[in-house]
Amino acid sequence: MADYVAAQKTGLVQSHKGYNPRIIFFYFAIAVALVVLVGGLGYRQLLRSDIYHEKEKVQSQRRILIPGPRGNLYDRDGRLLVGNRPRFAAVIYLDELRPEFRNEYIAVRKAYRSIGDEGLPNVTQMSVLARHAVVSRYLEKINHALGREETVDAQDLDKHFLSQPQIPYTLIADLQPEEYARLLEQLPVASPLQVYTSSTRFYPYGSAAAHTLGYVSSTDEVEIAEDFPGSDLMTFQMKGTGGRNGLEARFDQQLRGEAGGSIYRVDPAGVRVESLEKRRPVQGNNLVTSLDIDLQLAAEKAMGQSAAGLAGAAVALDVNTGEVLVLASKPDFDLNAFSPRLSSSTAEDITARGAWLNRATQGLYPPGSTFKILVTLAGMRSGWIGPETITRCTGYFRVGGRLFPCHGGHAHGEIKLATAIAKSCNVFYYQHGIETGVEGIAAEARRFGFGSQTGIELPHESTRSLVPDPAWKKEYGAGSWFPGDTANLSIGQGFLLVTPLQMATFTASVARGQLHTEPTLVHVPDRAPQRTAPIGLSAENYAALLQGMEECTITGTAKILQSSFLKIPGLRIAGKTGTAQKATPKGNVNFAWFICFAPVERPQVAIAVMIEGDTPGEEAAGGIYALPVAHAILKTWAAKHPELIPPPPAPPVPAAKATVAVR
Repeated sequence: MADYVAAQKTGLVQSHKGYNPRIIFFYFAIAVALVVLVGGLGYRQLLRSDIYHEKEKVQSQRRILIPGPRGNLYDRDGRLLVGNRPRFAAVIYLDELRPEFRNEYIAVRKAYRSIGDEGLPNVTQMSVLARHAVVSRYLEKINHALGREETVDAQDLDKHFLSQPQIPYTLIADLQPEEYARLLEQLPVASPLQVYTSSTRFYPYGSAAAHTLGYVSSTDEVEIAEDFPGSDLMTFQMKGTGGRNGLEARFDQQLRGEAGGSIYRVDPAGVRVESLEKRRPVQGNNLVTSLDIDLQLAAEKAMGQSAAGLAGAAVALDVNTGEVLVLASKPDFDLNAFSPRLSSSTAEDITARGAWLNRATQGLYPPGSTFKILVTLAGMRSGWIGPETITRCTGYFRVGGRLFPCHGGHAHGEIKLATAIAKSCNVFYYQHGIETGVEGIAAEARRFGFGSQTGIELPHESTRSLVPDPAWKKEYGAGSWFPGDTANLSIGQGFLLVTPLQMATFTASVARGQLHTEPTLVHVPDRAPQRTAPIGLSAENYAALLQGMEECTITGTAKILQSSFLKIPGLRIAGKTGTAQKATPKGNVNFAWFICFAPVERPQVAIAVMIEGDTPGEEAAGGIYALPVAHAILKTWAAKHPELIPPPPAPPVPAAKATVAVR
């Protein structure tokens, strides 16, 4: 003991405490770390569990959208113009073929390696080959069952597999009903091959009103309800359809259906495991058009027969409401050729025939003598033309050093207004058109809407309608305006350009005695009549105008309407023919016009028809080519609406003879 004490004093023996203060610090640090760890786990498990649940859902769920069918289009009497038909397709679910793709890939790789590594495709190329081989084998089963010889486009298949593997890949797009039934019988329920039923556009009247109704094409845009779940999920969708022309395009949002679809749970490889939620697609809203399919078919049939089916347009309007009864353009195309998709050969044929153009709303033509009705109005309002105005027609009218011929070279002698309209006397309108002046004629044309769009509910209505005047000619760089230009304008020639639809709205306005008619392709039952500013003619002047237009259909250039085989019993018609010319490198080509309205006593329907001549120098007079089309429309209209034709006036009662009483 003494030795131990001595050693302690000398420092040879070190003393040890029972604990080290620095270790306590580490205990404290570890405790804090454990608290943080437990707190973090608790926070994530308890307070943020919903967030991680959502992330897990996004990774393990997929949403597939199926577009809703489009709404139908009907004519004014409720007859279907555009609907939907079932479309049957043979499809294959690629996500169910992954094991087969993998086995085929191994086989392809072995096959290439057996012939050496030189030229060995890369992994991507071998994967494409493997998928193509597997899908082709399945397609062969369908070919065998249906007697077809379809093939798989490897590039298209690869694109589909990489971008939207959850969507079935279409092998045959449009099966016939009997093929659909045969496959239903032969395909196993659990097969990755299935028949898929969707809808595609159907046009029961084929090419009727093709430019008006329009067509659709595939689109990636689909309408989804706001409450449709899964907006945060990876979404795949079948292609929908969108309007590309005509009413299909103008009312696309209304006609589009609301998408339905499903939400699936998938495994880590993306293969569907189970369906979690389904919603049926909803069809789009229907549209009732103002068209009368009976009148439309009558017009198109007559256009096909008139002048051996030359190009042209026909428009018929309800005089009082502006609703369009007929809007026809030839040549046209079968709308069913666009469903489910337009082939390149058909598109080329439409282009070659010039059938894309809607001549009723996009075609621009000089109106010829039908424009004399407007010149009459301008002359009446300026005081140069009246019911008793007389002009001496010698067959020519001199303007400066040039002789302007009368219609057909006729010399009408002394002629009044009504007869000038009926016989289409150019000399009468040369003289009084020049007196009225270009500014007066142009101003009157613009009052009726010429030079502006009509506002019809169709895309691509022409904006190039032209009412020329001296300021325009100078700005256009065509030089000064001459009296000869006014003479040409007075008979609807020269620089003047109008559409058949504009001529129809003008005719309807004249029939109502008002300035403006707004055409519409939407039918509204009991629509209120249009009311616009009056033309501004005296009763005597307006009566003289109507007299001339009615005489045109009785004794004038449209008198064929009173022939035994064209006369419509009880129907009085006011009309005007016209023939316009257009210079081409091969010579002048004529355009045949006819405008009219009926019944004269209480106008109900207004019509404008234009037929294009196709042979330079050939006379395409309105009374020969355009008038039969208008007659077909009027005849059909009269048969459908006999109650709108006023009865003939009662014959006068003979006065009673005076008797003398004999006494």
